[in-house]
Amino acid sequence: MLMNQLSAAIEMLRPAKVLFGFRQIETLQACLTEAGCRRVLVVSDAFNATRIDVLGLAEAPAVFGTIQPEPDVTNLEQLVSEARRFRPDAIVGFGGGSAMDCAKLAAVLADNQLAIRDIAGKENAPKRRCLLIQVPTTAGTGSEAGTRALVTDPDTLNKIAVESRHMLADIAIIDPLLTVSVPGIVTAATGVDALAHCVEALTSKKAHPIIDAYALEGIKLIGRYLKRAIADGEDIEARSGLALGSFYGGICLGPVNTTAGHAVAYPLGTRYKIAHGAANALIFPHTLAFNAPACGLKTRQVCTALGLEETEDQEQVFRQAYDFCKSIGLQMTLSGYNVAKEDLSMMADEAFAIRRLLDNNPREISRNDILEIYETAF
Repeated sequence: MLMNQLSAAIEMLRPAKVLFGFRQIETLQACLTEAGCRRVLVVSDAFNATRIDVLGLAEAPAVFGTIQPEPDVTNLEQLVSEARRFRPDAIVGFGGGSAMDCAKLAAVLADNQLAIRDIAGKENAPKRRCLLIQVPTTAGTGSEAGTRALVTDPDTLNKIAVESRHMLADIAIIDPLLTVSVPGIVTAATGVDALAHCVEALTSKKAHPIIDAYALEGIKLIGRYLKRAIADGEDIEARSGLALGSFYGGICLGPVNTTAGHAVAYPLGTRYKIAHGAANALIFPHTLAFNAPACGLKTRQVCTALGLEETEDQEQVFRQAYDFCKSIGLQMTLSGYNVAKEDLSMMADEAFAIRRLLDNNPREISRNDILEIYETAF
């Protein structure tokens, strides 16, 4: 089996330049100057729009600073309209996954009249003219490393997913100093999101030894540093460890992607606007335990990497993972987010329809299995 995995074809795409480390944000202006870029559009959420000065730009950029958590098509269209009007030489995604995903989409839509639905799916996006630089301010999505972007369709409340090599950043600048201001509870949620990326890639049907190495190291980093970063937000070693773990998770998403955990979590964000990281954290123990019978060895590896007791027993796996998430202050019940019990059946239908992720799950998961997870989590 390992021989088959070792010989399996795989394609890895990463930004041409990755600048990682303390105060690396100070290199941004030099990157723009070297590329001859003067018309810069920064894409950010409302908080990061208030601190554009940390980017150290020589000239004031245009700023689209109203990217929403769980952005929808309307929010994206507002950004694309601004990008078409401004015609930037460079787009800088500055924020969490939502800002970086929208920056990717704006970069490939700015020079044409296409809409996101025209480029949905795999490799349907056109080439872009402008430079794309990603600057993450959270340690969670790993979006700076990848070629995918998702926004919510407000009519169906489903995610529209776009994947294209033309959305890959030219430069990723990962400066752990930018994450110091992230509150503990957000650090916890985004950290478990990064953890879920690594775990789901490790246990996927599409798992590959190249990606396994990144995934396992990412899990170890998050297990080692997440609680430290929550306890002391200015612990730069811990912040750096989480930033690297998140980046590794982003690398995992490209050739392998996520599985049932993310599919089951998506309706919590699209329907209830629960933050993506928090939704994934709530679901994480349930799907890790559900998949244990299909990937016992890797489940034991996950437990060990997180500093938990090595096991593949479903009940013990669930309890340990649940306690891990609960111990860092995360809300672990659907009722705690005011999810309506009568919506669980509809949510199960929506999650079960996300075949692009569920078909990669190591264990067949039915619509009723998903409903049972929701009911247990309620």
